[in-house]
Amino acid sequence: MEEPDREAVATAVQRVAGMLQRPDQLDKVEQYRRREARKKASVEARLKAAIQSQLDGVRTGLNQLHNALNDVKDIQQSLADVSKDWRQSINTIESLKDVKDAVVQHSQLAAAVENLKNIFSVPEIVKETQDLIEQGNLLHAHRKLMDLECSRDDLMYEQFRTDSKNTHERNLIQNYFGEVQHLSEELAKQLWMVIQRAITTVRKDPTLLVSVVRIIEREEKIDRRMMDRKKQTTFIPPGRPKKWKEKMFDVLEKTIVTRIEGSQADTRESDKMWLVRHLEITRRYMLEDLIIVKNLMVQCYPPHYNIFNQVLDSYHQALSSRIQELASEELEANEIVSLLTWVLNTYQSSDMMGNIDLVPEVDVKSVRPLLSQEVVDQLLHMYMATLRSNIIGWLRKALETDKKDWDRNTEPEADQDGYYQTTLPAIVFQMFEQNLQVAAQISEDLKKKVLQLCLQQMNTFLNRYSEEAQLYKEEHLKNRQLPACYVQYMIAIINNCQTFKESIVSLKRKYLKNDEDMQMTSTVTMDSTLNNIANDGCNSLLDEVFIDLEQHLNDLLTRKWLGGSNSVDTICVTIEDYFNDFAKIKTHYKQEMTIKAHRKVVTEYVKAIMQKRIAFRNADERKDGAERMIREAEQFKFLFKRLASGFSEETDGLCNTIIDIAEVIKLTDPSLLYLEVSTLVSRYPDLRDDHIAALLAVRGDASREMKQMIIETVEQSQRHQSPNYTPIFKDIILSTIHRLPALYSENKLLSSQLAYAIEEFSRATNSQQNPDYIVQVFVYEPQSIPFYIEKPT
Repeated sequence: MEEPDREAVATAVQRVAGMLQRPDQLDKVEQYRRREARKKASVEARLKAAIQSQLDGVRTGLNQLHNALNDVKDIQQSLADVSKDWRQSINTIESLKDVKDAVVQHSQLAAAVENLKNIFSVPEIVKETQDLIEQGNLLHAHRKLMDLECSRDDLMYEQFRTDSKNTHERNLIQNYFGEVQHLSEELAKQLWMVIQRAITTVRKDPTLLVSVVRIIEREEKIDRRMMDRKKQTTFIPPGRPKKWKEKMFDVLEKTIVTRIEGSQADTRESDKMWLVRHLEITRRYMLEDLIIVKNLMVQCYPPHYNIFNQVLDSYHQALSSRIQELASEELEANEIVSLLTWVLNTYQSSDMMGNIDLVPEVDVKSVRPLLSQEVVDQLLHMYMATLRSNIIGWLRKALETDKKDWDRNTEPEADQDGYYQTTLPAIVFQMFEQNLQVAAQISEDLKKKVLQLCLQQMNTFLNRYSEEAQLYKEEHLKNRQLPACYVQYMIAIINNCQTFKESIVSLKRKYLKNDEDMQMTSTVTMDSTLNNIANDGCNSLLDEVFIDLEQHLNDLLTRKWLGGSNSVDTICVTIEDYFNDFAKIKTHYKQEMTIKAHRKVVTEYVKAIMQKRIAFRNADERKDGAERMIREAEQFKFLFKRLASGFSEETDGLCNTIIDIAEVIKLTDPSLLYLEVSTLVSRYPDLRDDHIAALLAVRGDASREMKQMIIETVEQSQRHQSPNYTPIFKDIILSTIHRLPALYSENKLLSSQLAYAIEEFSRATNSQQNPDYIVQVFVYEPQSIPFYIEKPT
């Protein structure tokens, strides 16, 4: 105690020191003393109360322990008395064995007396029960059956208790009640027939279904009671447990399976739409049945049967099994689509499980899938493979049909704008559209895959289309009289290219919603192929034009032309006539053809000048020829302006080339030739030396030295080509004259004779319309000038 006392004193000193740190606090000493006294009294009071409480608890505990000790002594005395009495009664129990046997016998006799009436009337009750079953009075029949079974079971139980090993008596009882088991089976058959027709029965006679459920409930209670007694005595009556509730659900499940399988009314051989009909009938049956179960059948069953969910699960399981069977068959593409659409969309839609009449019992979000994802993927893979094969076949057939139309003697149809077309683009994209609509019903991912497949096959198809169009042209060139409507169908082929382009763009916009998907399905290759087909077609039509114009083009810039030939008139009339036929080609293609035809005519005209088909002999001929060239250039301008009406086409530039050349030929003062030629070269930077030489040769008055000087001077001048300039002379290839440079340096006389001979022969050959030949000259001896003509390689 000394240590706590010292700590208490130290603490008190510390507190007093804290309270008396200033002189003015001495006046409050009495106040501090009273406050501390109150605190001390309060603490002492709490301590006393706590101690008193503890003492009261200890006193109570001691009293209870004392009472418990007395109780234990009383129990010990009672047990001793019981033990004593038990030892004294052992002999008494042995002497009461006869009484025990008498009690058992009395119990058996009592059971026999109790069931005596039923025992003697078993045949009569059996017959009555059979009649009730046949009459459909199932509840009364079951009541009598229960009485019979109860009598039999009680007798067998008493016999089992008396002598469980005596099978003879047990068999005797069982045989006597043998018809009872048969009645039970007959009643069960009637019950299952009602359950099989439960959907129909519940609408017409719900009381019958209620009776069946009551019977099943009775049997379930008896089953439970018998199973409980078996646990105690190991005795179980024959035929127990019946498990009629379990059998009821089995029958209901088999009925549902049969109903689904029976909904297939047709086969593929009898009806191409057999699967669609099968699925639609199944949908209608299932929806109707579930609505009936929800609204009517549920009221006929106890809640713990959970009949709606049981039927729903049975339907789902049976339907899933049936769908699995269908998926394992060799389905066609349209059948796979029908199946997947039904499984992935229809099943959970408002037309079926999401129907408002099934709410809230059915939650669409919790509905399990009918097919596993693996099976769905297999079906999708099978569908894509089949669809690929079908599209290839469809496209091949469509092209073959279109090719047959090309050889017809009637013109192709025109669209709403009057342009020729064939049905090929419409057929192709109608097929694509149908397949994409179907794929969109299944899933967004499948829709994209089908679109990608369509575009891939379209790319291959367009290559084939291009080949067939080329073959069509080649066959026509073998006999230009056939086919009779070649030009019209070639126009339709060209127009189809634009339709194909527009349809591809429309298809992508319709079925691809974002820019990323649009970029992933690039159609650059197809656009290029279609452009090539259209360009080849336009060129084929222009070839038709210029094949007919070939003779008239060859007559240009000849003596016949100078004498007053009407070749240009014929050329203009022919071109205009053909372009009237081209009126039913789409505008931008016609525009391109007009530009190409314009350039081709001018190029051929300039080529005729450069081929030196004529050499003017005097100034009058040069004047007449140049003026004729200017008139014909104006004639061409007028023609192509009229053909280009409706779109912007610059016709003056190309025709001015002819006029500028005519001005060089028309020049009367040879000394100014250099200036005119220089001006011409500045305007046409692609004008080559051989062109200049040919132009001077056509004039017919330029000496060899002047030609050489003009050419060498022009070669040294710088040429500047405008960015907007379209070369024309680069496409004009002339015959070439090879001279041996040594001839000019070693023998002037020989070189002069050689040059004259070459020019004369070149003029002669060119005047005979042989512009593709090259004159080559070789000097083996100074005295001989042999030469020969060779086609260029």
